[in-house]
Amino acid sequence: MANKKGSMQYKLVIVVRDDLEMSTGKLAAQVAHAAVTCALEAKSKKAKWFSEWYREGQRKVVLRAKDLDELRFLKDKAYRAGLPLTMISDAGMTELPPNTTTCLGIGPGPDSAIDPITGSLPLA
Repeated sequence: MANKKGSMQYKLVIVVRDDLEMSTGKLAAQVAHAAVTCALEAKSKKAKWFSEWYREGQRKVVLRAKDLDELRFLKDKAYRAGLPLTMISDAGMTELPPNTTTCLGIGPGPDSAIDPITGSLPLA
């Protein structure tokens, strides 16, 4: 999607598992892990995307996936599209068993690359 000036827009999407029972604080921490890790990945490997995303205000969208299988499917699609990504697994110190995969971060990248992968998912 282009902005008013006709240039590309960028975003970072975090997809959380809807089948896990996480408190609001746990969910926020997992989303933050994904956002920071993806931003660092993009800054290292897709510097132009990172810079544009940062300049535009670091737009982030949090969406829901049904379960781990759907998260893995989305990860594979994002990988094939060449997008920065990260899968976040919890250490298991509080609410979840160790190594529980909680969310997937995709981007930051162009809306036009991310929307075909995550555009049909509901907001978290």
